[in-house]
Amino acid sequence: MSQETTNRVSLSRGITSLVTGGAGFIGSHVVDSLLAMGHDVLVLDDLSGGFRENVNPAASLVEGSVTDASLVDSLFARRQVDFVYHIAAYAAEGLSHFIRNYNYTTNLIGSMNLINNAVRSRCRCFVFTSSIAVYGSGQTPMLESMTPQPEDPYGISKYAVELDLAAAKHMFGLDYIIFRPHNVYGERQNIGDPYRNVIGIFMNQILQGLPCPIFGDGAQTRAFTHIADVAPIVAESVNYPLAYSQIFNVGADTPYSVNELAREVQIAMGKDTGILYLPARNEVLQAFSDHSKAREVFGTGPSVTLAEGLQRMADWVKQVGARRGRAFDKVEVERELPPSWRELCTTPER
Repeated sequence: MSQETTNRVSLSRGITSLVTGGAGFIGSHVVDSLLAMGHDVLVLDDLSGGFRENVNPAASLVEGSVTDASLVDSLFARRQVDFVYHIAAYAAEGLSHFIRNYNYTTNLIGSMNLINNAVRSRCRCFVFTSSIAVYGSGQTPMLESMTPQPEDPYGISKYAVELDLAAAKHMFGLDYIIFRPHNVYGERQNIGDPYRNVIGIFMNQILQGLPCPIFGDGAQTRAFTHIADVAPIVAESVNYPLAYSQIFNVGADTPYSVNELAREVQIAMGKDTGILYLPARNEVLQAFSDHSKAREVFGTGPSVTLAEGLQRMADWVKQVGARRGRAFDKVEVERELPPSWRELCTTPER
């Protein structure tokens, strides 16, 4: 009997799971996994970064935001929610410096609306996708035992939710599982988003015959993770009693420089459009995690190689075609905003 089989229990069908951000990239794949497990799935998504066509038709979609407290309240009042999978977020680490109010409202206050309802309705478990942004810089490989030192408002908001879940467990007994994924890519990713998801940005540029934009010299390293190595673990985690009240890094083990990534993406796309180097921005230079804790509990590890994953995504991208990114219209501070972003962003009227 494998370690995974020993740790896993089978939950009965007839379970309702709420997935926030279920029309988005990671969320829609988690929805698919939950449906395969026999869950009834309710999706809450405001479609600001996701797409209606991403949602499996077997799930029920409610269009709205986690920041709408009355809407969130009504969802829990309407039916018993057994598990919450909170994936909705605006996950642009670098941009978060310039959108503090929007960042904290969306990523922190929205989370509190969900946690309040999870406590009141006695949900069985709250699964939260955090981020390796909570670690900050200078901590590689990143271990769950390390003290988080987030350096941007996005990472700060994610860590605040982690702390609040621990407090809710202590006060109310709300079980939770926290995942810290990193640099996840794959089919259904929003390739039109110009601020995040470097692989999607590269592929969208290549489709248009444009060079891959790199901030700085491209020596910064990341471990890039295909969605197939993340979504099933997140969905099935509630079946693992040893996972409750725990934090897990989840993702690939091998780091690559952004320069190496650009070359691999162009190989997968079958087209060399070159590289455009842009001024460096304020970001963590080296970021990759240790995943031994996840392997110990879930008995599995990343299985999709970078070359294989990039080819899967490239095949999908060629089918859907290039997408035009939407300019972000909620920038609150323009000081030190990277020039390439300044052209895309507009400051709201005051």
